[in-house]
Amino acid sequence: MKDDLARNRYLVISFTRVAGVAMVILGLLVNQQAIEWPMAVGYVLIAVGIVDVFVAPLVLARKWRSPPE
Repeated sequence: MKDDLARNRYLVISFTRVAGVAMVILGLLVNQQAIEWPMAVGYVLIAVGIVDVFVAPLVLARKWRSPPE
């Protein structure tokens, strides 16, 4: 049971990082006009993606940290 919980949390943290990288790439494609969306959308995607890659995993790991025994 504990192993399943730890594995699921690890997968969520990993998926958060991968989703962040995907958002940054999508934002760069928008800014290079490969995708015809407004430039502001590209900048927002890049900003949110960077937060997802660097900040969100740390927040999740801190939230899910095991209490000291």
